[in-house]
Amino acid sequence: MAPPVPLLAVRGSEGLYMVNGPPSFTESTAFQRDTGKNCKAVAFSKDGSLFAWCNGEKVNIVNVTSAELLRSFDLPKAVCLEFSPKNNVLATWQAYTTAKDGTAGVPNLQLHDVKTGKCLKSFIQKKMQNWCPCWADDESICARNVNNEVHFFENNNFNTIANKLHLQKVNDFVLSPGAQPTKVAVYVPGSKGAPSFVRLYQYPNFGGPQSALANKSFFKADKVTMLWNKKATAVLVIASTEVDKTGASYYGEQTLHYIATNGESAVVQLPKNGPIYDVVWSPNSVEFCAVYGFMPAKATVFNLKCDPVFDFGTGPRNAAYYSPHGHILVLAGFGNLRGQMEVWDVKNYKLISKPVASDSTYFAWCPDGEHIVTATCAPRLRVSNGYKIWHYTGSLLHNYEVPSNEEMWQVSWQPFLDGVFPAKAVKYQAVPSELPSAEPKPAQAYRPPALRNKPVTSSKLHEDEPPQNMKPQSGSSDKPLSKTALKNQRKHEAKKAAKQEAKADANQESTQSSASQNAPRSAVPAVTSGDPEVDKKIKNLKKKLKAIEQLKEQAAAGKQLEKNQLEKIQKENALLQELEDLELGL
Repeated sequence: MAPPVPLLAVRGSEGLYMVNGPPSFTESTAFQRDTGKNCKAVAFSKDGSLFAWCNGEKVNIVNVTSAELLRSFDLPKAVCLEFSPKNNVLATWQAYTTAKDGTAGVPNLQLHDVKTGKCLKSFIQKKMQNWCPCWADDESICARNVNNEVHFFENNNFNTIANKLHLQKVNDFVLSPGAQPTKVAVYVPGSKGAPSFVRLYQYPNFGGPQSALANKSFFKADKVTMLWNKKATAVLVIASTEVDKTGASYYGEQTLHYIATNGESAVVQLPKNGPIYDVVWSPNSVEFCAVYGFMPAKATVFNLKCDPVFDFGTGPRNAAYYSPHGHILVLAGFGNLRGQMEVWDVKNYKLISKPVASDSTYFAWCPDGEHIVTATCAPRLRVSNGYKIWHYTGSLLHNYEVPSNEEMWQVSWQPFLDGVFPAKAVKYQAVPSELPSAEPKPAQAYRPPALRNKPVTSSKLHEDEPPQNMKPQSGSSDKPLSKTALKNQRKHEAKKAAKQEAKADANQESTQSSASQNAPRSAVPAVTSGDPEVDKKIKNLKKKLKAIEQLKEQAAAGKQLEKNQLEKIQKENALLQELEDLELGL
């Protein structure tokens, strides 16, 4: 049976509609276009079978394949929607409002049963950040962060709290993906000189610090991002401060930490200083890629020992995206960069293509693992809105630009469960496309008229570092060095470099001394007293006498001197006497 064709949902001022994915790119007739200009939120279910949207009047749920309207909820102000992993519950959130007299507002987070349409539970959730409850993949547990506690509900029974994880000032938590037993990563920010920490627990063992699977504490953390790998064996923690006290970076300061469920933890050593732009796990769960360092940024793949496996060198990039099957990695530079993408074959670490998607604000892999969408959306950019669909070999297959008076707000691929699309062999040859190549012509540097007919001299602000394989070669008998051995090796290299510098300085000094010997003998060597204080006084006196000589010359030339300048000239004899006394005392 042929795999299905993923749909692309498009939301904007033209309304909400769906486009068939490659190869046709036509508007889907199964989904009736919603022409309203007030569509605030859309959401696909995890398996892609259901689709929900709010059009400013109601929240509707449809079956994607049959286009049948399943449910409709009277929630005109809903701005966030989310399905539970097994499609049993739809969570909706709207802005929290209080009454004019100051009394508490109505609950604004609602959980609806998709099958019956019944509201299972309503909560007050003031902040939009982390608004949605988190479910385990089998929906056996659901969790919410409430006032320093994480509340756990079982089997979508939201009337009784099955478990509580209480820690002072719990700021954030993340449930592990995959099958049972579910694990929980919890972050508690530091206060009063105490460090921040992240702890890993296995549900429902929350008996205290001793019951934690792993614990990692660190300073310099105003906020953290926690990323579980797919197999739920380890968490990456990006700890960041709002302000870099050294003043080295406008973006604050970031550090990357690795925590495994077996209790191991480490700080990931990044070879280049600067911000951490992006960190992403490979779907195989045994490698992760980090993009970091002042521009041009470095990108490196690390293994579970936090040792570098492959270094992609430096380039204009600030994001990394693994394909759904994990066999291709895209390094991209969006936002304030010009949209250059590097598509790499992860198995052989070979560059496949380098397409350019200028002004892109959004990037996503298609579930088939072969196609990519890049989009320019409002409000990030209000001009040239539209989306492009690419093949990873660099071919632009489809390009849609909205009319100049319209805006596009969001595009989203229909998701599919793992295994629906089989992994295919990596291609290096660009697939044929009816559209012309989207690569823009390289802009020529401005040259002043006087230099236009002369040969170009190339000058670079930065020397780009080439990619290099960091794995120990299978042919060599050398074992990978331990961290201590690497440290000693670096020390040895630093000493060697310092010796070479000292040697170079000594050679320079010897050449200077020989040059001074060959100089004319009329140059009188400076006499020193051996006392640095006396030498300093002599130097200052000579400086003042020289200034007086210059003032005398100006007076002789007919210049009118100021009162303080005339006073300086009167002090000449006293200064000469003082200088004579100091020099006689030598």
